[in-house]
Amino acid sequence: MTVLYTKQQVRENNTKDSCWVTVNDKVYDITTFLENHPGGDGILLKFAGSDITSVLEDINYHTHSDAAYDLLTEHYVGDLTKEKEDADDKEISNLRIKQKFEITEQKTNRDEEFLDLRKALFPQLWNATYSKTYYLEQVHKPRYTPYCVPYFDHPLLDKLSKTHWYIVPMIWLPFVCFQLWRSLNSPGASIETTLKGFIGGIFFWTLFEYILHRFLFHLDDLLPDHPIALLLHFTLHGIHHHMPMDRLRLVMPPALTVILSVPVFKIAHGLFYSALAFAFVAGAFFGYVCYDMIHYYLHHAKVFKIYFKELKRYHVAHHYKDFNSGFGITSKFWDYVFGTVLTYENTN
Repeated sequence: MTVLYTKQQVRENNTKDSCWVTVNDKVYDITTFLENHPGGDGILLKFAGSDITSVLEDINYHTHSDAAYDLLTEHYVGDLTKEKEDADDKEISNLRIKQKFEITEQKTNRDEEFLDLRKALFPQLWNATYSKTYYLEQVHKPRYTPYCVPYFDHPLLDKLSKTHWYIVPMIWLPFVCFQLWRSLNSPGASIETTLKGFIGGIFFWTLFEYILHRFLFHLDDLLPDHPIALLLHFTLHGIHHHMPMDRLRLVMPPALTVILSVPVFKIAHGLFYSALAFAFVAGAFFGYVCYDMIHYYLHHAKVFKIYFKELKRYHVAHHYKDFNSGFGITSKFWDYVFGTVLTYENTN
């Protein structure tokens, strides 16, 4: 049976500890979602306890994608009671939003159809019979859970599938320093050579980052229609698009970094003499550390207005509006070069 709430009850839940909103006479408790809102909790708290139906379509805040409406269904708690004074307003409400939203009293069952987020994901994908078309349609519809969804049944394996953000600089910054030391102590070494190699490595990483994101992580069109291929796609990057706010599956696990870095070593030591090669590798790995830290920062922090605010909007749009463009994480440079810039409305 649907639970009914009055406007007054909704208005009383207007704090960080209890934040409710209404959309098309449906009531949502978004308290647990505040800290994970891509735009930060500030904008949500501004409208806590109120009707946000029109706000969701207001270009001054930015229009929301279908994925955003899907995420909202996870927080449905009941309906708003009808009040006589609201009758006229309801008749002239925004029909386009209602058609787009299509909320039902019960929660969505899409997760049960695709992936049950209460169970380990790997066994489900291993035994799945999804077609490639259905898989790609579902994996790019972001989901949100207030808990970390298990990937493996075995607790040890599942623990290994998670990576805290601080692991990246802890492991790879010492490696960067070691490579710089090797560069400075190699034949033909000089500070100028090491500096050139280091800067060159950073620049190379920005291109490598773009190539990985566009041509490996988003290999959607060329992805074979086979369960194992879909499983690999989900493991590499699909899990991040399906659950973009999962803090423990955002930065790259060290083992995967080692595998994907093989081309960096091959290119560096195949093209350059030792002093330059070691510095180049150091720069590339420093670029990678910056990439993963910025990626995490964009998803989970209230970013600086200078540079990072626009970069966050850009990356959020990649997740929630158009995953076929906007592949740059640390900058838009290569998107401009290769014509994959993600465009969206200008907002204040």
